[in-house]
Order: sequence, then structure tokens, then C-alpha cells
Amino acid sequence: MPDLTPEKVRDVTFGEDGSRVAPATPPRVMASLRNLAIAAQRADVWTNIASGLRWASRDYANPLPLLSIST
Repeated sequence: MPDLTPEKVRDVTFGEDGSRVAPATPPRVMASLRNLAIAAQRADVWTNIASGLRWASRDYANPLPLLSIST
């Protein structure tokens, strides 16, 4: 089974190692938001996070039910 740690998923899917966010707090905030996106998709039984991100980006309303937010 492949290594599916949140750090690995963030690095591969979001290109986190190549991020140009300035040092200090912003990288932690971005990592937290990315962890939220990964956790919400895994809770909704997405097995391919990249596919889930593409689905979520097609319409702003798509990810809202994953976060229990109504429109």
C-alpha cells in the first residue's frame, strides 16, 4: 500500500515543497487549510484526492456540503 500520510498527499497534490509562501505563520495556515481539504474529502470517501480537488474546483458550491455548509 502506498504511503498516504497527509504530508505526502500535501506535497504531491498541492506541490507544497515548491510553495513560495513567505516564512513565518502563512505556511502553517496553508498546511492547515490543505489538511482540512484532504480530511473533508477522505471523510466523503474520496480515494483520489487530486480527483476530489478537481471536482471541488469546478463549482464553488461543490465542497460546501463536505464542510456542512448550506448555500
